[in-house]
Amino acid sequence: MIDPVRLSRARFRAWHRGTREADFMIGGFFDRYHADWTEGDLAWFESLLEQNDVDVMAWALRTQPVPDRFAGPQMAAMQKLDYVEI
Repeated sequence: MIDPVRLSRARFRAWHRGTREADFMIGGFFDRYHADWTEGDLAWFESLLEQNDVDVMAWALRTQPVPDRFAGPQMAAMQKLDYVEI
């Protein structure tokens, strides 16, 4: 079981990025997918939270290539953008 304190910290950081657009993208991704995450998935997301919002958004919008360490099924899910409510 994933530590609820880690999840709570990740949720807060996901929803308090500094811009509304990043909050919706990163926070919305967290809300949609975190319930199914493993420890490895959460570690990936925590690493993603350390990156600049501009970069994360560019990877999700496919305007910049995704670095190898972030490429994979979680980034593919983020790139769908079906979790962002308008």
